[in-house]
Amino acid sequence: PATFTIRNNCPYTIWAAAVPGGGRRLNSGQTWTINVAPGTAGARIWPRTNCNFDGAGRGRCQTGDCNGVLECKGYGQPPNTLAEYALNQFQNLDFFDISLVDGFNVPMEFSPVSGSGDKCRAIRCTADINGQCPNELRAPGGCNNPCTVFKTDKYCCNSGSCGPTTYSRFFKERCWDAYSYPKDDPTSTFTCPSGTNYRVIFCPPG
Repeated sequence: PATFTIRNNCPYTIWAAAVPGGGRRLNSGQTWTINVAPGTAGARIWPRTNCNFDGAGRGRCQTGDCNGVLECKGYGQPPNTLAEYALNQFQNLDFFDISLVDGFNVPMEFSPVSGSGDKCRAIRCTADINGQCPNELRAPGGCNNPCTVFKTDKYCCNSGSCGPTTYSRFFKERCWDAYSYPKDDPTSTFTCPSGTNYRVIFCPPG
């Protein structure tokens, strides 16, 4: 299996979420490690903020909430910065990306800790997107992607034919490595040899 080490470098608490993996409260400086089976696809890791859970692990988060439970089984509610990956796929490669298609809530770095290759490198999104978010995309605790707000084909690419927009450029100019809209593949998908281990850092230094 591949090992994913998730670290909260933010000065505040993050409730990390992972599918597969579940969820974990991470105070500033804490880490959580999950092991993911080869061949896993459609997987993601994301930060949740301003959460409140009871002893049974039920509650609510301001951003990234997954059906009101600490241990996520399904994906989170936008806005949330996403680390997405699929292991041991085409040509024995892992595919990974940072996506802002569900908006942005916390700065993130997603990096291989082993493995090599042109597209096998650290990617990050550390801009002050929440502070600079266009008014119509603002959300409590984060910045929505226009698809979440307007739900139109132009932004959501439901028909498969769509291009960059003023809003997607807002995200892309601040985070070159990240998906800014659903068809942003060429500049936003990264690969490492299968068997690579990874690190996800919330609020990376620098």
